[in-house]
Amino acid sequence: MSHNPPQASQPVQWHSPAKPVAASDAQRWSVEAIQELLDLPFLDLLHRAQSVHREHWPAGEIELATLLSVKTGGCPENCGYCPQSAEFDTGVKAEKLMSVEEVTRAAKAAQDAGATRFCMGAAWRAPKDRDIEKMNELIGAVKGLGMQTCATLGMLQPHQAASLKDAGLDYYNHNLDTAPEYYKDVVSTRQYQDRLDTLAAVRGAGISVCCGGIIGMGEAPVHRAGLLAQLANMQPYPESVPINSLVPVPGTPLADSEPVDPIDFVRVIAVARITMPKARVRLSAGRQQLGEAVQTLCFMAGANSIFYGDKLLVTGNPDVQADTQLMSKLGLKGLQVTQPHA
Repeated sequence: MSHNPPQASQPVQWHSPAKPVAASDAQRWSVEAIQELLDLPFLDLLHRAQSVHREHWPAGEIELATLLSVKTGGCPENCGYCPQSAEFDTGVKAEKLMSVEEVTRAAKAAQDAGATRFCMGAAWRAPKDRDIEKMNELIGAVKGLGMQTCATLGMLQPHQAASLKDAGLDYYNHNLDTAPEYYKDVVSTRQYQDRLDTLAAVRGAGISVCCGGIIGMGEAPVHRAGLLAQLANMQPYPESVPINSLVPVPGTPLADSEPVDPIDFVRVIAVARITMPKARVRLSAGRQQLGEAVQTLCFMAGANSIFYGDKLLVTGNPDVQADTQLMSKLGLKGLQVTQPHA
């Protein structure tokens, strides 16, 4: 059976990888076009994704990013996947914001292990201005080490985003999680538009965007296509796109979710690469469950960033030694120096 390449309003040639989304609506990706990509024969999809990847990125180069929870637990949101919600009994205790000294030590250890980007997460729904002032100190300390800085702090106002930018923040992470029509099944304490408003504030401040989603929350295939369409149609699309495989946590509403089919997960990575060719596609939460073989397929599909370290906020992650061994097996190398901020 022959498979024709999907349409993204304009024809996308098989041997000419998709170009970045332009301001023209004529080049925007439809959900249907993305679904056609997801439905391609698996090896054809991998070949196409790898072709796009090699046009835009050095082969075998992986960005190593470390994520630290600088303020854990007690969040008033009810995101169905999150062990840090105050509404769920997951054994996670609310803690105060870490000190500058603690964060600096953790960032230096991550840098010594090879990480070039350091992301700080705080379990707030929306930080107060005094919280932003404290975060600015942490950002300045990490920036002083020569690392790229990233933060995920919840919903922001434009003046707060501007303050973070002035402090030296390079990236702000604010995931869309899933497609708009499925979002209400995951969280009810905020609206999808709230996410988009924060991303607009971040863009307006001149901070690069880190935005992706979670696969395996009970969503249908069309919702995965819808998430990718939302991301790929941003003007511009995010510089970093973390794709997470749900880590089910006892006590959360999604604790009993069916595991993601590994091949389906790789398909999402591949389509993210094709539709957002210049983004760093990050293989994020859930790598422990995926195992080495599936992670290898993800790298083949265009993933060129990983969260690096034995913990992601409050859930597990492959340890540094395991990642180092896998990268050595595959001939992959981490970035040797911090890349200049665009």
